[in-house]
Amino acid sequence: MAAYTLPRPKLRWSKPVPGEGSPDRRRYQTLWRSVVVAVAVLGAVVGLLTAGALDRYRVEDRRSGYTYLSEENRRLQDDDFANPGLLWVEQGRELWQRPEGAAGMSCASCHGEAVESMRGVRPRYPRFDPRHGKLINLEQQINRCREERLQAAPYPYESEVLLALTIFVSFQSRGLPVDVRIDGLAQPFFEAGKAFFLRQRGQLDLACHHCHEQYAGQRLRGDVVSQGQINGFPIYRHTWQMLGSTHRMFAWCNVSVRAEAYPYGADEYVNLELYMAWRGRGLPVETPAVRR
Repeated sequence: MAAYTLPRPKLRWSKPVPGEGSPDRRRYQTLWRSVVVAVAVLGAVVGLLTAGALDRYRVEDRRSGYTYLSEENRRLQDDDFANPGLLWVEQGRELWQRPEGAAGMSCASCHGEAVESMRGVRPRYPRFDPRHGKLINLEQQINRCREERLQAAPYPYESEVLLALTIFVSFQSRGLPVDVRIDGLAQPFFEAGKAFFLRQRGQLDLACHHCHEQYAGQRLRGDVVSQGQINGFPIYRHTWQMLGSTHRMFAWCNVSVRAEAYPYGADEYVNLELYMAWRGRGLPVETPAVRR
């Protein structure tokens, strides 16, 4: 049998660059310069837009964790169709309307439309609670409403339902500046939170301020150490593959320095939460933020 030979393809050569000094050469050079200028202008515009977006997350010397993210993660947070935290926002929206407990009421029964009644709530927490003589954070306030108004059992701290309702309430204040009170009756608890932030602990003998003030912006293995701002919580964290509260982050940091973590909802963590919120005063609420 005769061997079959594939037909040789016809090679098509691109048109050569016109010769020096010819009209075609000058048109070629003009077109090329136009392309270079267009690319440069586009790069400058993108740079300005990126800088403008980042400026929203800076207040004086305070920087949100958003400014330390990769471009891919910033885009993920900014896209409400891609941001995984929005799944919990929608779950929280359903919980807001769901009647529960012996009272047969829902959050909406008292507060109506969350887009109006919850606007501005997240930036004020934690706050001093005169009834119990200590601070209360947003998660604890939600559970108090469940127990007292709905006559329902409180959600377990860090449970998916409590995170969902917390993130839904926080979402209504997205873009508003953090603005907690640290004076008056809240001051002793603020000072306790500050002392916690500065206290060295664990086998590594490190304090919060070592990482998030002294070494902020420097690299720790493959990551950049941020200022540790909490204006985006609850956050979706890639390391966790789900949402997490400020207290989960505090506990994670405690374990990282080989110190014993406090239980979620502990007074020590709520005090620290107030101090951390004050450290990020003026930064916008980002909930749901995306972090590494």
